[in-house]
Amino acid sequence: MDTARTKSSHIQSRLRAKALQILTLTVTKLATQRCISKFFTCSGGTILHLNFCIKFGDSVTLAEANTLRFIARHTSIPVPKVYHAFTYHGRNYILMERIRGETIAKRWQSLSDTSKSSIFSQLKRMIEELRSIPCQANIISNVDGGPIHDYRLPRISSWGPFNTISEFHLALRNNVTPKSLELQSHSSPSPAAILDVKQLITFHESVILPPVLTHGDLSSFNILIRDDKVIGIVDWETAGWLPYYWEYTTVWHANPQNHFWQNEVGSFLDPQEEELSMEKIRRTYFGDI
Repeated sequence: MDTARTKSSHIQSRLRAKALQILTLTVTKLATQRCISKFFTCSGGTILHLNFCIKFGDSVTLAEANTLRFIARHTSIPVPKVYHAFTYHGRNYILMERIRGETIAKRWQSLSDTSKSSIFSQLKRMIEELRSIPCQANIISNVDGGPIHDYRLPRISSWGPFNTISEFHLALRNNVTPKSLELQSHSSPSPAAILDVKQLITFHESVILPPVLTHGDLSSFNILIRDDKVIGIVDWETAGWLPYYWEYTTVWHANPQNHFWQNEVGSFLDPQEEELSMEKIRRTYFGDI
């Protein structure tokens, strides 16, 4: 009897997955046709329709869907529910819940100081909850143990995973080591540049705290509110197990249209000024990742 029930459950699950895949592909096709696209809300590789949100395209990874499921299982942080995620003809698709709220960026000018304080308090608790999840291994990776994704990568969409934080830091500075820096000291780099990079290497080598679960792009465009309540945090494609300071420095270097947010980061994340200054040095000499 149990075997028959299990078999029936598997069949129903496969049928449901197939139906959701057909729905996703149909909506995507309709939304990208010029004559009827006006009936859908589309932005890049994201389609909003009724109570659904579809993300698709070359930059979309199934790891994001797995991250959303992981966050939903292990925290109370409000994230979109994933209905189905799959690959079709080499392209990834995620069908998820549409959270109906407004971004902080859109509401910012109309928010009172009291409202902002309440929102930041909620965000702080959520990030603390996220970072409290124990890291199972000291590797830099996505939640599946695979490559991490970063929108700042100039040529590729993912990199890693890295077996240690040291490996990750080495990649961040294009494999520059104290020895290779010494060899370069007789060529083009200025004494000031060499001093800066030495300081960066010293900082990187001092980081011994284990990785923490990190969103990686907590801009005001990715936090949804209704009234004074945070009702959703979206766009988890850059999430993974990353160094303790990564959340702070990536928020501070967020979307260029989001500069006001730099002044607010310390309201929901512990300020890490030394780490930020080191990241500024890294960006100066090694650019975006």
